[in-house]
Amino acid sequence: MIVIFIDNVEEFVEFLDRRIMDEIFFEFKEVGKHSDLSSKIEVEIILHFLSKLESYLILYETEIKITKPSNSNIDKEVIRELQRIFNKIDDSIKLTKGKIREIFLSFS
Repeated sequence: MIVIFIDNVEEFVEFLDRRIMDEIFFEFKEVGKHSDLSSKIEVEIILHFLSKLESYLILYETEIKITKPSNSNIDKEVIRELQRIFNKIDDSIKLTKGKIREIFLSFS
């Protein structure tokens, strides 16, 4: 498998037509708390999908960083907004929670 990390979401979107399935997988990863007293947490949302070139599987991946209050549950809101954005591009795209690397390794 070849992994291609894309620096920003706009470029990631440009490669969506290469995907081999309708799912774009996402995962949340807590990066850390801010050092001030605001009790905010920085979270990475990692997006990835699979593509294929000849006999090679290609994993496209990007990340979005957001800051949220530690007692907040805005994860669902963020995913809902991302789904709305992807629907504008192609309404067959489905955001699916999961770690594609683990899913891929379990099949191979």
